[in-house]
Amino acid sequence: MTADARQAALDRQAQLTKPPGSLGRLEDVAVSLATIQRSAEPRSRPAVTLLFASDHPVAARGVSAYPPSVTVAMLANFASCGAASTVFARALGVDLRVYDVGVSTDGAAQPHDGDTVRRVRADALQQVGDLSVEPAMSAACVEAAMQAGRDAVADACASSGDALRVLLLGEMGIGNTTPATAIACATLQRPAAALTGPGTGVAGDALQNKIRVLEAALARVDELGIDRADGREVLRQLGGREIAAMTGAMLEAASRGVAVLVDGFVVSSAALAACAIAPSCRDVMLFAHRSQEPAHRLVLEHLGAEWLLDLGLRLGEGTGALAAMPLLDLACAMHNDMATFAEANVDGPS
Repeated sequence: MTADARQAALDRQAQLTKPPGSLGRLEDVAVSLATIQRSAEPRSRPAVTLLFASDHPVAARGVSAYPPSVTVAMLANFASCGAASTVFARALGVDLRVYDVGVSTDGAAQPHDGDTVRRVRADALQQVGDLSVEPAMSAACVEAAMQAGRDAVADACASSGDALRVLLLGEMGIGNTTPATAIACATLQRPAAALTGPGTGVAGDALQNKIRVLEAALARVDELGIDRADGREVLRQLGGREIAAMTGAMLEAASRGVAVLVDGFVVSSAALAACAIAPSCRDVMLFAHRSQEPAHRLVLEHLGAEWLLDLGLRLGEGTGALAAMPLLDLACAMHNDMATFAEANVDGPS
């Protein structure tokens, strides 16, 4: 069925009133969506953005330019629709849901569960550690976070009447470029110095400190002799709860034939883990953009990905995926609504 849908989409593209390939990547997007959805008429809607948020114990080591308290403050910002991703989602008419899978309040005001921010309560989600000196999560924590991602996708599918077509993924978590870089280094077998980027804007001595923290984490993992191809173990040792949740979300979307529009570097690190666990889930992934994080290009190349946008983005929070969403809308409109040569009574190529 998948091959049939792909061929049907290619056949229709060849009949549309344009020179073959003249709409470039938009044609590729339409065919990719048709293949994922097993339909000759791909759709970009209904779509939903799921954003997962978590703290990271390693943030206490100064790997970010911002304090961990920003993560909980951003939850309130999402709830009041003041964040970039919520503004983008509202402008596009895309539902956005934020899942707290491990954000500490520390006495700060935190929004109640609601339509935008939803708190996942599981004792196992508190079993975390500083990845530079101990496993980032327990095995139970990894499974709980992955299940939270799966459940979020299942809920989104149910809310759409099982008609969900595109899943956009995003994240929020001060310090999370550190676990994302650790996952990339372990999977791509590259040293920390080659892949570590500024994240929220660290430079100079602060950037060197971040590299040293990552080197300690990778040395610890090497001493353990873990299998770097084991996606769950890499997540357990080096990941974060929101990264594990996005991994679970990707796996669930793949099982349902829902296209995944991958955001930036941190979401792409979850894609590395998901593809290690179930290589076939790569087939449902579209990649929104290439961020300014130096490791992102290498991760995308490792995944055989072609990105849609290159706008110098580095915020995360699903903003790159949302920025690329109109391209999916246009690709589907072009594919489904454009006239064929026969319908328009226009001579085709000779």
